[in-house]
Amino acid sequence: MPFDPVAAAARFHAVIGDLDFEAIDDFFADDATYSSGKVGGLKGRADIMAAFRRYFAEYPDQVAEDSLIEQVSALAARAVWSLRATSATTGYPLVRQGEETITFNDQGKVTNVDVTDF
Repeated sequence: MPFDPVAAAARFHAVIGDLDFEAIDDFFADDATYSSGKVGGLKGRADIMAAFRRYFAEYPDQVAEDSLIEQVSALAARAVWSLRATSATTGYPLVRQGEETITFNDQGKVTNVDVTDF
């Protein structure tokens, strides 16, 4: 059965939504990269996971929803999403919308996430 990047992206987002840090960590390749206007450029699973942990410590109640996940290549999917969360520090709400391209390697590990906020 060929690799399905849409299904893999949906599973990736599901473990993020569940705040399953062990499963999130397992999704990333050791040399993965993650780029976003909000966090800048991250390189390597350890740096990415540290950023995820900081983010979810600040926004532990995040609820995200995908309005679209589509295949863009044999190993990549594009997701359009929106999210709502509340800052644990300030109590202020966070509302974001954007898209991301998630690229996988042939073992199904995430090698790159490129996030753009709308």
